[in-house]
Amino acid sequence: MFKEYLYNGTGKFKLSKQKTNDTSLCPDRAKAEQKMEKNNKKIDSLQQKLFAEKKEGVIFVFQAMDAAGKDGTIRAVLQCLSTHGVYEAAFKSPSSKELSHDFLWRVVPFVPAKGEIAIFNRSHYEDVLIGKVRELYRNQDHADRIDLDKVIEKRYEDINHFEEFLYNNSVRIVKIFLNVSKEEQARRFLARIEEPEKNWKFSEADWNERKLWDEYQDAFEDAINATATKNCPWYVVPADHKWYMRYVVSEIILSTLKDMNPHYPEVTAERLATFNELKKEIEAELPKKSTVISSIPVAQESDRKAKKKAVKEKAVKKTEKKPAKKPEKKKEKKKVSSK
Repeated sequence: MFKEYLYNGTGKFKLSKQKTNDTSLCPDRAKAEQKMEKNNKKIDSLQQKLFAEKKEGVIFVFQAMDAAGKDGTIRAVLQCLSTHGVYEAAFKSPSSKELSHDFLWRVVPFVPAKGEIAIFNRSHYEDVLIGKVRELYRNQDHADRIDLDKVIEKRYEDINHFEEFLYNNSVRIVKIFLNVSKEEQARRFLARIEEPEKNWKFSEADWNERKLWDEYQDAFEDAINATATKNCPWYVVPADHKWYMRYVVSEIILSTLKDMNPHYPEVTAERLATFNELKKEIEAELPKKSTVISSIPVAQESDRKAKKKAVKEKAVKKTEKKPAKKPEKKKEKKKVSSK
């Protein structure tokens, strides 16, 4: 179903050929929203099984240009999930402490345990996106032996090894790029300026980064080509229509969880045997069933009969008060005499 959006390293990916306004999977907005609602219920059910089973974890990575709709999509699609075993990690500009470590250091603590779902709002890919476009690594402390011209290439290798390591240790990673057009981004920036409730979302820095649009497009294309694998694929989702983007993301997440195929753990015969013993102990602490069950219905039945009797007596008294009706005399027909 998602072949047109899926990239797993088997072919060359070209970002300029991807449609940002595509709605081919479900052109009707109302139907797409209905399908997403149904998907969310299924996602919730599968997440509960995943958390109970505790066999495998999963990371959903969201990357995009500014104003593509990451936050809104995460809310719309994943708000149905229980807070148990689900969390979001947002990665902003690295702190001085984070910069003193390797670039994956700040991500590792947020890797989910088996049975958990982690949502990465931005991720370790920032170090091969803005890190590449702005060449931030050139101003960061490093050993003299590091070849700065090969830093990004080496980071691609590190990312692949890191993600494959997670996959080999029962944690999947699914990477989603929300692909918005330059024109649509401009419209959304304008809305953030004109609509008071959206003012907080806009900053001059966003506009300055937009001036490097082409460089960022190249950086995304290179990152996807370098890190898309069969086990850790990328999905490039059209983002000009928010309703469609959110629907497609719900399908991707549902498809991933279905493939993981979680089940509630089976209870062994030994555990069931202990349940029977515990059941007896619990029942011993409760009032006897005969007392609890019989006392309530008897009282209710007695009350019901008393009310019925009172209604009957009232009806009888009312009848007795009424005077008896006199029988009506039959009117005799006058005979017409013929003269």
